[in-house]
Amino acid sequence: MTIDLRSGEWQTVLADVGEVDALIVDAPYSDKTHESHSPRSTVLTACKRDSKWAARGGTRRQIDYACLSPDAVREFVDAWSPRTRGWFVTITDDVLAPEWALRLRAHDRYVFAPLPLVETGSRVRLTGDGPSSWTCWVVVARPRSLKNWGTLQGAYVDMNERKPVIGGKPLGLMRAIVRDYSRPGDLVCDPCAGGATTLIAAAMEGRRAIGAERDPNTYALAQKRIAKGYTPPLPGIDDTLAKAKQEGLGL
Repeated sequence: MTIDLRSGEWQTVLADVGEVDALIVDAPYSDKTHESHSPRSTVLTACKRDSKWAARGGTRRQIDYACLSPDAVREFVDAWSPRTRGWFVTITDDVLAPEWALRLRAHDRYVFAPLPLVETGSRVRLTGDGPSSWTCWVVVARPRSLKNWGTLQGAYVDMNERKPVIGGKPLGLMRAIVRDYSRPGDLVCDPCAGGATTLIAAAMEGRRAIGAERDPNTYALAQKRIAKGYTPPLPGIDDTLAKAKQEGLGL
C-alpha cells in the first residue's frame, strides 16, 4: 500500500485531498501538558540526577513544537470532519479531550467515552506534589449513519517501543488503532504525521495512507523511515482473519 507524506502545514499541502475513509491523528496536546513537560524547579533538577535515565547520561527532551489551543481544535475538526467518511480518532490529553468531543458532536458525530491510552512510565511527577498519570486519551467518533462496526478495544497500552520523535506513539499501538477504526483498502489520513508512525502502521495493515508534517527536520526523519520499507500484510490475510473471527477461532 502507498504512503503519501507531504511537507508543510496541513491546511496548505492537504488542501487538494477530498474525502478520506478514516482520520487518525496524534496532534499536539494542550499548553498544560507542554508546560509541565519541561523541568522548572531545583527540586526536579535534583531528582533528575537520581533517575535511571539520568544515570545513563540522558536528559529530558524538550517539546519543540507548539501546543494546541481550543481554537485550533475547532479549526481542525471543522476542516476534516466533513471530509472523513468513517471514524475520526484523535489522541489527546485530559484538557483537550472535552474540546475534541464537543466539536465532533457539533458535526453530528456520535462521540464515545474517551478510551484510556496507558503509557507506562511516562509523565512521572518527581516533585512529590501530586499523583502521576500515565494516561492520555483516545477520542473516537463516527458518523451516526455508520453502525454495526463490530467490537472495538476498550483501552490501549503503550508497547514501550522507542519513539522516533518526542510525543510519538509506538508502531504496534498505532497498528492496533488502525485495525480497529478502518478497513483494508481504506484511505487513512494523519494531518500531523510527525515521524510517520500512523502512516506506516496504516500501510502495514493494508490501508492507503496520506498525511502532512510541518517541521522540515521531522519530515526528513519520517521520509527516511518510510524509505527503509515495511512489511505489508500477506495476500488474503485480512479475509482469513475475518473468517476465523466469525468462526470463533480467536485468531
